[in-house]
Amino acid sequence: MPKQSAGILLFRGHGPDLEVLLVHPGGPLWARKDAGAWTIPKGEFGPDEDPLTAARREFAEETGVALAGPFHALSPIRQRAGKVVHAWACRGDCDPAALRSNTFEIEWPPRSGKRQSFPEVDRAEFFSLAAARPKINPAQVDLLDELARLQVALDPHTT
Repeated sequence: MPKQSAGILLFRGHGPDLEVLLVHPGGPLWARKDAGAWTIPKGEFGPDEDPLTAARREFAEETGVALAGPFHALSPIRQRAGKVVHAWACRGDCDPAALRSNTFEIEWPPRSGKRQSFPEVDRAEFFSLAAARPKINPAQVDLLDELARLQVALDPHTT
């Protein structure tokens, strides 16, 4: 069975002003990557864990923000390496500059014997849907497209 992740696509605004929160992976391997490197806040979950519970936990770990919902299920997507990502859209707002991410430790530089800690997410930013498309992991573009289709139903300001 492929690995599974769960995440939250946080959005704000309405209609043409709709924006989504994306995060950039931390660590030296991602430091110089931009196009196609950004992602929704997400993480792996085990077979006995509820995916939405995992998505909420991962969002909080990677951003320092706890979300209350409501959460709207999006269709799962499969990333290039085979990982299945379950995602939920949630209307909300936060200050990306106030990001507080958990950390991970790796040997760096490679084969140096030295271990260093890095933030799992080194920055977050709200993007318009058009600006998010080239930034986000290509497999996750489908999540943006689905949100665009659903925004009318999710938007309390539509008539």
